[in-house]
Amino acid sequence: MDTTTVIALFEKSVHRFPDRILLWEKNHGFYEGLTYAQTRLRVDEFAGGLLALRVGIGDRIATIAEGRNDWVVAELGILSAGAIHVPLSVKLSTGAELAFRLTHSESTIVVVSGSQASKIRGLRGMLTHVRHIILLDPLEPLQEGEMTMEQLCVLGRSFLETRREEYEARKNSVRGDQPANICYTSGTTADPKGVVLTHRNYTANVEQASAMFDIPESYCSLLILPWDHCFAHTAGIYTLMRNGASMASVQTGKTPMETLKNIPLNIREIRPSFLLSVPALAKNFRKSIESGIAARGKVVETLFRFGLRVAYAFNGDGLHRGAGWRILYRPLVRLFNAVLFSKVRENFGGCLGFFVGGGALLDIELQHFFYALGMPMLQGYGLTESSPVISANTLWKHKLGSSGLVVPNLELRIENESGQLVPTGSEGEIVVRGENVMAGYWKNERATCETIRDGWLHTGDLGYIDDDGFLFVLGRTKSLLIAHDGEKYSPEGIEEALSNESKYIDQVMLYNNQSPYTVCLLVPNKDAILAWLRGHGHSAEDEEGQRLALGLLRSEIDAYREGGSRGALFPDRWLPSAIAVVAEGFTEQNGLLNSTLKIVRARIVERHQARIAALFTVEGKDVMNAENRRAIASLARDSV
Repeated sequence: MDTTTVIALFEKSVHRFPDRILLWEKNHGFYEGLTYAQTRLRVDEFAGGLLALRVGIGDRIATIAEGRNDWVVAELGILSAGAIHVPLSVKLSTGAELAFRLTHSESTIVVVSGSQASKIRGLRGMLTHVRHIILLDPLEPLQEGEMTMEQLCVLGRSFLETRREEYEARKNSVRGDQPANICYTSGTTADPKGVVLTHRNYTANVEQASAMFDIPESYCSLLILPWDHCFAHTAGIYTLMRNGASMASVQTGKTPMETLKNIPLNIREIRPSFLLSVPALAKNFRKSIESGIAARGKVVETLFRFGLRVAYAFNGDGLHRGAGWRILYRPLVRLFNAVLFSKVRENFGGCLGFFVGGGALLDIELQHFFYALGMPMLQGYGLTESSPVISANTLWKHKLGSSGLVVPNLELRIENESGQLVPTGSEGEIVVRGENVMAGYWKNERATCETIRDGWLHTGDLGYIDDDGFLFVLGRTKSLLIAHDGEKYSPEGIEEALSNESKYIDQVMLYNNQSPYTVCLLVPNKDAILAWLRGHGHSAEDEEGQRLALGLLRSEIDAYREGGSRGALFPDRWLPSAIAVVAEGFTEQNGLLNSTLKIVRARIVERHQARIAALFTVEGKDVMNAENRRAIASLARDSV
């Protein structure tokens, strides 16, 4: 067996940790464990069932299901059969999104959970390549071409009884350079690209991640992020598996909202050693913590805020925590940790040592916040095309605001627009080369050649390396603001600051496409705005209330201008000079957020092109314009 395959990674752990729990799943009101050895038996049966269905080497098999034991069993079974797994997001809500991925990958089998089955059944006539549908949950009556997972496993047991050698030969024939997954990008265009990740891409990145983080076999993590995401896949499933640790799935509710509500309870039940997070999830955790503190009264809230300030001062940028004069704060930090912060950590199970942050840029204030609480959010950087981890902060060496140190056995360069290396500290495109770099895009040679040149993956992200060797990621080259004089700037830092630090602003997107000034689309926090207006004796329906609300929103942005309370954080020219208030938020449902909760700029610009154009007129530049007043008025109507 090729030792660089995912199959070999799993087999080695089964041999080393047969009786340790690999998978935890909540059924019948409590979590039950499945050992490494028990999981392997299930995997073999699943793979044997696929061979009984005449699955060939390189056939594509798609999965659309919530995180659960059988998700891991299905993937390992697919790989053991020599096939390629196409993991799909349960957040794909339209038939067109699913149909494109299934047709483009030419998937012959779809493995689907009961709650997602209707999506596949509704497309059945369009999916000409699909021969079988495997239902993880029994649904009666079964339709043509459907079977349950249990029926598949019965086929598998029968196959293994008579043709075990054929299965072992198939499994042992898989090589590290063969595709393991086709991971479709979250989609900022109509046709997302299928990232082809090989077995070696995964095992190399697992080795790199394991070198950065000490994951003992005693560790357990509740995998909150969608399991089809490359981040959860590598940093969660396979890194835990490689080290003999265990993973737990979130208890699936009857609705997505019910599932989200299960997370806090499941965290307390599993008592995870670490959690994977993305910025949107981190913000929700912070809101929950602050709400809980506020509910305990003004005295506790005041002490909490003071404790945070002390911890922020003591921690500094993390790299120099407690150094120099900061040592004076150590007794106070220990006091607040004992009387307040330890109580907060109990809500996360009491064993949580750290978060691993990925996804979009993480606001440095969020990093300071969780670090102060004794649960540092160790931000990293990566993308699906690199399997995904490129860099990470670690417990032993970290710097807040950065994306950490580059993982071992990966070359990283910062290049200018001409492809030349730039000096340390200078900005440019992040370019990497290593065994974790994808094989290419499925059936898209042109995009592959544009992205991988001479073996180097061009990420499309701007960044720089500082004197201490830490990588700082500034944003996507495609999202850059471009002024009329050609100067460029990444908007993400400003957008994060405005939405994170103002309780009156939910979302914001900056826009400047060679224009005389920067403008923004702003989604207000409805509840906060309405409460503020009530406190000032007005409502969103009267004209004076609308003017007051718009003045408040403008003042939140002006705080970042020179002389403001947050001045000097950003260059004035990139702060919005005109604001379009939009009442409808950017969501996955309306297509303005992708499945990783990043704004889809092109679609937002297309949706609001008339509002954006108006911002470059005299009337539109006035924040009190009629469109903005109507948007504020609609907040009151929406709350009824």
